[in-house]
Amino acid sequence: MPTPTKGPRLGGGPAHERLMLANLAAALFEHKRITTTVTKAKRLKPYAERLVTFAKRGDLASRRRVLGLISNKGVVHELFTDIAQAVENRDGGYTRITKIGNRKGDNAPMAVIELVLEPVSAKQAVVAEATQAAAKAAPAAEEAPEAEVAETEAPEAAEAEAATEEAPAAEEAPAEEAADESAKDAK
Repeated sequence: MPTPTKGPRLGGGPAHERLMLANLAAALFEHKRITTTVTKAKRLKPYAERLVTFAKRGDLASRRRVLGLISNKGVVHELFTDIAQAVENRDGGYTRITKIGNRKGDNAPMAVIELVLEPVSAKQAVVAEATQAAAKAAPAAEEAPEAEVAETEAPEAAEAEAATEEAPAAEEAPAEEAADESAKDAK
């Protein structure tokens, strides 16, 4: 967890804050979204994302670290199996906070914090593939001599010339057939 904020803790001492964050994280992993105050949601976000990062590792040591924080084995199992697989291609940003207005009783600002389980957007996936392809192509282009580049361009030019030679022949054949048919009709 990052360095705690200065000032009063959430509703009590440090032990109470640790337990509250652990319970909020367990509820978040169990229900995939919870409604809480904006302050608690902001404090929960890095805590929950760190636990998801442990779950993505998937080893026994990570599981034991998470079990030390969240005591419910069912929630930890769900975190390591379902949630970790859903976010395996995501580099971060596993949670989303959406403000929903103020609570009726005490006018406290409320928010919904939810897990982002959708796959990474197609645009981001295409950009990632393009950067990987560019990285692979750059060393390959430096190694290839200019003669090989000319050889690869030569067959393409020959194919283009062959295609242009076939096209006029194909256009002449239907014209001749049409002329033959019109001559037969005239007789």
